Amino acid sequence: MSDDALRITDRVSIPRSELEVRATRSGGPGGQHVNTSSTRIELRWNLLNSVALDDGERARVAAKLAGRLDGDGFLRVVSSATRSQRRNRDAAEDRLADLLRRALATPRKRVSTKPGRAAKEARLDAKKRRGKRKKERGGVGMEE
Repeated sequence: MSDDALRITDRVSIPRSELEVRATRSGGPGGQHVNTSSTRIELRWNLLNSVALDDGERARVAAKLAGRLDGDGFLRVVSSATRSQRRNRDAAEDRLADLLRRALATPRKRVSTKPGRAAKEARLDAKKRRGKRKKERGGVGMEE
Protein backbone atom coordinates (compact mmCIF):
# COMPACT_ATOMS: atom_id res chain seq x y z
CA MET A 1 0.00 0.00 0.00
CA SER A 2 1.46 3.34 -0.99
CA ASP A 3 1.63 6.19 1.52
CA ASP A 4 -0.15 8.67 -0.74
CA ALA A 5 -3.39 6.65 -1.15
CA LEU A 6 -5.76 4.70 1.08
CA ARG A 7 -6.44 1.41 -0.70
CA ILE A 8 -10.09 0.31 -0.67
CA THR A 9 -10.21 -2.42 -3.34
CA ASP A 10 -7.93 -3.53 -6.16
CA ARG A 11 -9.40 -0.79 -8.37
CA VAL A 12 -10.31 1.93 -5.86
CA SER A 13 -7.85 4.02 -3.84
CA ILE A 14 -8.52 7.33 -2.13
CA PRO A 15 -5.73 9.90 -2.37
CA ARG A 16 -4.71 10.89 1.16
CA SER A 17 -4.95 14.54 0.08
CA GLU A 18 -8.76 14.06 0.01
CA LEU A 19 -8.86 12.98 3.67
CA GLU A 20 -9.33 15.65 6.32
CA VAL A 21 -7.83 14.58 9.65
CA ARG A 22 -8.53 16.37 12.91
CA ALA A 23 -7.18 15.42 16.33
CA THR A 24 -9.17 16.32 19.44
CA ARG A 25 -9.17 15.32 23.08
CA SER A 26 -10.63 11.95 23.92
CA GLY A 27 -13.20 11.47 26.63
CA GLY A 28 -13.40 8.79 29.25
CA PRO A 29 -10.89 7.53 31.81
CA GLY A 30 -7.18 8.19 31.51
CA GLY A 31 -6.30 10.58 34.28
CA GLN A 32 -4.11 13.56 33.52
CA HIS A 33 -3.03 12.09 30.18
CA VAL A 34 -6.53 12.42 28.70
CA ASN A 35 -6.70 16.10 29.62
CA THR A 36 -3.51 17.07 27.84
CA SER A 37 -3.25 14.98 24.69
CA SER A 38 -5.34 15.08 21.53
CA THR A 39 -5.51 11.42 20.55
CA ARG A 40 -9.10 11.17 19.26
CA ILE A 41 -9.07 11.21 15.46
CA GLU A 42 -11.90 12.46 13.26
CA LEU A 43 -11.47 11.51 9.61
CA ARG A 44 -13.63 13.22 6.97
CA TRP A 45 -13.87 12.36 3.29
CA ASN A 46 -15.96 14.15 0.68
CA LEU A 47 -17.73 11.48 -1.36
CA LEU A 48 -19.32 13.91 -3.83
CA ASN A 49 -16.05 15.61 -4.89
CA SER A 50 -13.76 12.57 -4.80
CA VAL A 51 -11.79 11.49 -7.85
CA ALA A 52 -11.43 7.95 -6.46
CA LEU A 53 -14.87 6.78 -7.63
CA ASP A 54 -16.64 6.87 -10.98
CA ASP A 55 -20.25 8.08 -11.22
CA GLY A 56 -21.82 4.62 -10.83
CA GLU A 57 -19.72 3.76 -7.77
CA ARG A 58 -20.38 7.20 -6.27
CA ALA A 59 -24.15 6.73 -6.68
CA ARG A 60 -24.05 3.24 -5.11
CA VAL A 61 -21.99 4.42 -2.12
CA ALA A 62 -24.18 7.51 -1.67
CA ALA A 63 -27.31 5.35 -1.64
CA LYS A 64 -25.93 2.77 0.81
CA LEU A 65 -24.32 5.29 3.16
CA ALA A 66 -26.97 8.02 2.89
CA GLY A 67 -27.59 7.97 6.64
CA ARG A 68 -23.91 8.56 7.38
CA LEU A 69 -23.35 11.48 4.98
CA ASP A 70 -23.76 15.06 6.13
CA GLY A 71 -25.38 17.81 4.05
CA ASP A 72 -22.14 18.59 2.20
CA GLY A 73 -21.53 14.96 1.21
CA PHE A 74 -18.84 14.25 3.81
CA LEU A 75 -18.45 10.81 5.36
CA ARG A 76 -17.12 11.06 8.94
CA VAL A 77 -15.33 8.32 10.87
CA VAL A 78 -14.11 8.77 14.45
CA SER A 79 -11.68 6.66 16.47
CA SER A 80 -10.65 7.12 20.10
CA ALA A 81 -10.05 3.50 21.09
CA THR A 82 -6.35 3.82 21.91
CA ARG A 83 -4.13 6.37 23.62
CA SER A 84 -2.00 6.73 20.49
CA GLN A 85 -2.92 9.27 17.83
CA ARG A 86 -1.19 7.19 15.13
CA ARG A 87 -3.07 3.99 16.04
CA ASN A 88 -6.38 5.88 16.17
CA ARG A 89 -5.68 7.33 12.71
CA ASP A 90 -4.91 3.85 11.36
CA ALA A 91 -8.09 2.51 12.97
CA ALA A 92 -10.18 5.33 11.47
CA GLU A 93 -8.69 4.71 8.02
CA ASP A 94 -9.38 0.97 8.35
CA ARG A 95 -13.01 1.67 9.33
CA LEU A 96 -13.45 4.07 6.39
CA ALA A 97 -11.97 1.50 3.98
CA ASP A 98 -14.22 -1.23 5.41
CA LEU A 99 -17.33 0.95 5.13
CA LEU A 100 -16.55 1.76 1.50
CA ARG A 101 -15.65 -1.85 0.67
CA ARG A 102 -19.05 -3.03 1.93
CA ALA A 103 -20.88 -0.19 0.16
CA LEU A 104 -19.15 -0.92 -3.16
CA ALA A 105 -19.91 -4.66 -3.05
CA THR A 106 -22.61 -5.61 -5.52
CA PRO A 107 -25.01 -8.25 -4.23
CA ARG A 108 -25.04 -11.50 -6.16
CA LYS A 109 -28.03 -12.06 -8.38
CA ARG A 110 -30.43 -14.67 -7.03
CA VAL A 111 -30.67 -17.74 -9.23
CA SER A 112 -34.22 -19.07 -9.21
CA THR A 113 -34.51 -22.83 -8.87
CA LYS A 114 -37.34 -25.31 -9.23
CA PRO A 115 -38.27 -27.79 -6.52
CA GLY A 116 -36.88 -31.28 -7.08
CA ARG A 117 -38.96 -34.41 -7.64
CA ALA A 118 -38.58 -35.60 -4.04
CA ALA A 119 -39.78 -32.22 -2.73
CA LYS A 120 -42.84 -32.33 -4.99
CA GLU A 121 -43.68 -35.88 -3.89
CA ALA A 122 -43.25 -34.96 -0.22
CA ARG A 123 -45.57 -31.97 -0.64
CA LEU A 124 -48.25 -34.08 -2.35
CA ASP A 125 -47.89 -36.81 0.27
CA ALA A 126 -48.35 -34.25 3.07
CA LYS A 127 -51.45 -32.89 1.32
CA LYS A 128 -52.92 -36.40 1.08
CA ARG A 129 -52.25 -37.08 4.77
CA ARG A 130 -53.83 -33.77 5.76
CA GLY A 131 -56.87 -34.47 3.63
CA LYS A 132 -57.23 -37.98 5.06
CA ARG A 133 -56.99 -36.64 8.62
CA LYS A 134 -59.74 -34.08 7.93
CA LYS A 135 -61.94 -36.71 6.29
CA GLU A 136 -61.62 -38.99 9.35
CA ARG A 137 -62.82 -36.22 11.68
CA GLY A 138 -66.44 -36.66 10.64
CA GLY A 139 -68.65 -38.72 12.98
CA VAL A 140 -71.18 -41.47 12.18
CA GLY A 141 -73.58 -40.47 9.43
CA MET A 142 -71.41 -37.63 8.19
CA GLU A 143 -70.35 -39.43 5.02
CA GLU A 144 -71.58 -38.27 1.68
